[in-house]
Amino acid sequence: MKKMIFALTLGAISVGAWAQDNGAEQIARGEYLARAGDCVACHTAAGGTEFAGGLGMKTPIGTIYSTNITPDKETGIGDYSFEDFDNAVRHGVAKNGQTLYPAMPYPSYAVVTESDMRALYAYFMHGVAPVKAANRDSDIPWPLSMRWPLRFWRGIFAPDVKDFQPAKAEDPVLARGRYLVEGLGHCGACHTPRSLTMQEKALNNGEGSDYLAGSNAPIDGWVATSLRGDNKDGLGRWSEEELVQFLRTGRNDHTAVFGGMTSVVEHSLQYLSADDATAIARYLKSLQPADPAQPAFKPDDTVAQQLFKGDDSKPGASLYVDSCAACHRTDGKGYTRFFPALRGNPVVQSDDATSLIHVVLTGDTLPGVKGAPSAVTMPAFGWRLNDQQVADVVNFIRSSWGNHAAAITAKEVADVRKDKDVITDPIMLGNPSIDKLHVK
Repeated sequence: MKKMIFALTLGAISVGAWAQDNGAEQIARGEYLARAGDCVACHTAAGGTEFAGGLGMKTPIGTIYSTNITPDKETGIGDYSFEDFDNAVRHGVAKNGQTLYPAMPYPSYAVVTESDMRALYAYFMHGVAPVKAANRDSDIPWPLSMRWPLRFWRGIFAPDVKDFQPAKAEDPVLARGRYLVEGLGHCGACHTPRSLTMQEKALNNGEGSDYLAGSNAPIDGWVATSLRGDNKDGLGRWSEEELVQFLRTGRNDHTAVFGGMTSVVEHSLQYLSADDATAIARYLKSLQPADPAQPAFKPDDTVAQQLFKGDDSKPGASLYVDSCAACHRTDGKGYTRFFPALRGNPVVQSDDATSLIHVVLTGDTLPGVKGAPSAVTMPAFGWRLNDQQVADVVNFIRSSWGNHAAAITAKEVADVRKDKDVITDPIMLGNPSIDKLHVK
């Protein structure tokens, strides 16, 4: 009898230990998925506690603020059941029944699998510390602040919630990459153009080549580039390996991360497994160009030879030599995975030069990450270059070494300088307490 009781006790302990280990594994899996979804970027205010919300996100009708998603029972999601959590994340419906603003990318999350949702729920309930931080009301004026019209927007534009399923005979690596890009990664939320009614023009590649073709308006002062196979302003010239390197380190031989994407690399992409980074890269490389007519980039050394001979007569050339050449070189090649190349850079050749103007005005920092621990800072030039000078140097960069992009005007620079998302004040730029790079 005693032996039987002892055996039953051991069995109970084993079952309890298994349940505890399984819970820990579920929480760890949820943490990885939360990293892949970059939840921290939107749900953390500059200088605030992770996941406690409060980050302002500007929309055409006003500013909304991200919510507290820590398990605090009063101000967070501590009293959410799994069904409440799932309704918010995948369906876009809050616990009180209100439709969420689509700044929460529930149209993308609609394909996240229920098993991944349960892992995320386990993490946010048991792997995140509760933080008491009241949610902030939006700055959207009445009557635009009324929530009930959003129910109709959701009904028209949000897809049905359905677990992701690979296509028949789809390569498992491509399927995994597609799932991460279309779903948890919600890449289309920034990199797909939007209609006047603010929905993404395509939620997946099956809905057309607008998907991931680049934003059609600046987001927080930056333009999200095309992730399709376009030769000029997309990923057409990148190899799969170069794209993996960019995802995990924020840099490769072609460019370096900047603006809102710094947060994505710093808080999300650097933590991806090698397999998941490869899957994402392979899927993105499978996308056909949005504009098949774009010619392949052809390097042209004419300007490099002119500068080598001391000829800086081309408009903007002397400014480039004085302010840019030390890092980006007179041939525009930069220094591999340190100072990005400008020659053939997709951002440089984009039709919309906002990002290039922005970085010249404000500078930026390439963050140190796993695999590339050195942070590299580009100084701001807006404090000492006037609008015409910025236009001249930007035009020089966009028309040299084989780059062919339309010229910009001083007025366009002035417009970017006036943008409230673009900090150009030299005192503010030098103040380390201002997290000007925490944008999404």
